Amino acid sequence: MGEKLDHWADQIADEVMKSRGKRHLIATGITPSGPIHLGNIREVVTAYAIHRALQDRGAISKLIYIADTSDPLRKVYPFLPKTYVEYVGMPLYRIPDPEGCCENYAEHYLKPFLEALCTLGIRLTVYRVRELYAKGIYSQVIEEALINRSKIASIIEEKTGRDLPSDWMPFNVECENCGSITKTKVTGIIHHQVEYSCGCGYSGAIRYSRGGGKLLWRVDWPARWKALGVTIEPFGKDHATAGGSYDTGSEISQKVFGYQPPYPIVYEWIYLKGKGAMASSTGVAISIKEMLQIVPPEIVHFLILRTKPEKHIEFDPVRGLLQLIEEYQDVERSYFSGEGKDAHLRRLYELCQTAGIPEKIPPYIPFMHMVIATQIAGADVKHASQVLKRSGYSIDPNRLAKYLKYARNWLDSFAPDDFKFTVREELPSEVAKLSHDQKRLLARLADNLKNQRWEAEGIHNNIHEVTKELRITPSQAFQAIYLCLLGKRSGPRAGWFISSLSRDFVINRFLDASKS
Repeated sequence: MGEKLDHWADQIADEVMKSRGKRHLIATGITPSGPIHLGNIREVVTAYAIHRALQDRGAISKLIYIADTSDPLRKVYPFLPKTYVEYVGMPLYRIPDPEGCCENYAEHYLKPFLEALCTLGIRLTVYRVRELYAKGIYSQVIEEALINRSKIASIIEEKTGRDLPSDWMPFNVECENCGSITKTKVTGIIHHQVEYSCGCGYSGAIRYSRGGGKLLWRVDWPARWKALGVTIEPFGKDHATAGGSYDTGSEISQKVFGYQPPYPIVYEWIYLKGKGAMASSTGVAISIKEMLQIVPPEIVHFLILRTKPEKHIEFDPVRGLLQLIEEYQDVERSYFSGEGKDAHLRRLYELCQTAGIPEKIPPYIPFMHMVIATQIAGADVKHASQVLKRSGYSIDPNRLAKYLKYARNWLDSFAPDDFKFTVREELPSEVAKLSHDQKRLLARLADNLKNQRWEAEGIHNNIHEVTKELRITPSQAFQAIYLCLLGKRSGPRAGWFISSLSRDFVINRFLDASKS
């Protein structure tokens, strides 16, 4: 494993094996209260990388995902109908699916997330909090929490500076009448039952060993560690502050549950460029489903794993995405060429793979050229192959079909107008704006291109040579080219763009424009 020690996931794996042995359960969890976005995925990808690093070192590691389906709906989020105000305070599993396609609200947002994990190649065990409580998995820790409620209250007060009421309880009951979990108040404890009253006027009793409620978050988290045997857990920086959830939970875990808190891995947010930290509640987010429609899963892993968890990631879905893909392709070419001696980058490439290391390097085609090809050929893979082959690229039809979809989805969802074009089938009326010198340039280019080697760099150089000979500015030259091909003054990089079109088409179009 000598070369593979330079990635942060390997360093964490080495540290936890040294300090905590070779058996580990890594927990990750997100409340499915809205569309699960790219920022949320950082937690799971981080956990999965460490899980793989542990397994590579011979450790016994299990990765789990805990969906807090019993968490209440906090408010009516921007993406919900206003009528959902009646469900505020109810556990997510009790609330109807906003679109009527799943069993409940929680499953509506959980289903696409779990599908995305499959696409990302992340294999884990999924737990739903409602089911864990109903099966009695938490019975012992609930009992310990209720018996030690005064000690827990003192810890929370000391850590947070808050004053809790004398009758504070660490357990919330789901009202059997109105379904709320935030309006109830525990009034008594009898054996394995808790008595309660609700703001709706109802009173009753439930057996906590069969569900019917859950521990408050600051108690539920450390209780979960003991109930499930968690040894490692990544979590957002909001939980890592002094007096925060992890700080409080660690104290409760040790002094109440007698359990060593898991090894903490604090991660920073993913920011959407120009808009701020991603969050479903504010609408500043790209869902993981959207992300996987514009890039292959390896790129998602690369985006997250190339940066240490404690550093923020700024994601730009426009030009930044093109640069991200280019960087990944550079790392891939370096990996297979053997020229890259950076062990960190080699290990990074390995950790990004979702189906094992390819036997040979995949065909290299810049994503921007895919963007151009799909605008020339549409979804026609055969036509797109011809477009790309003209520029000397090797083609894998199955891979090409996937990347054409990514490129088209990116164009439809994120690309600015200056990236979009349509090659005009007929001579655009805009050529009427061409000057005499611009028409001379097109005529000269048409003549030169008859014997020009049909490749991007040569065509690009030819354009500049003719521009100098005719003493016109480069901007005038390129405007003439784009106007006669696209009907607009700007477009893709001219040399590569022209080389991707048919030679006869380009020559005839330039001649027609020069005579107009």
